[in-house]
Amino acid sequence: MAEVATARLADADVEARLVRLDQALDGLESAPGPTTRTAAEAVALLTEVYGEALARVLDRADEQLAERLAEDELLGHLLVLHDIHPEPAERRAARAVERLRPAVQERGGDVEWAGVEGQVARVRLTTGGGCGSGCGGGGDEVTDAVRAAVLAAAPELTAVEPLTETAPAFVPLTTLTHRSAP
Repeated sequence: MAEVATARLADADVEARLVRLDQALDGLESAPGPTTRTAAEAVALLTEVYGEALARVLDRADEQLAERLAEDELLGHLLVLHDIHPEPAERRAARAVERLRPAVQERGGDVEWAGVEGQVARVRLTTGGGCGSGCGGGGDEVTDAVRAAVLAAAPELTAVEPLTETAPAFVPLTTLTHRSAP
């Protein structure tokens, strides 16, 4: 029996197809008429059936395989889409924050998972104190990166709320003990 080669898509090709799919669905939703409604229903039904098939794969997978499947970015998003991801949103979001932590620390700040309240993730951001705007770890750029990482890992969460703290600025001891003349 001959082996059949299966063409696999590179991540960039998957991303390009997802962008095109979004465009096609947007175009479909804006077109009037019964054909549009039928096409939209067909897409919804196909998505539902594929979600059921994916759920059945997970049902038959052992815990280790389920974890490996969930770690794949594309599969992880599909598992979330169909509400069958084996790992809770809070744990996925906390792991995303931990992955970002070294990069934030390199910028002079810190980020720490603070939990979920309702559907809102909370992260504690500490900015570097006393170094001006050039080295802070809690600026808008870092906050945006943390928000994007958390919502990518757990899109069922609705928002990310940073609890920002500023680290005390370094004050040399000599300035505290030396009094200037009036």
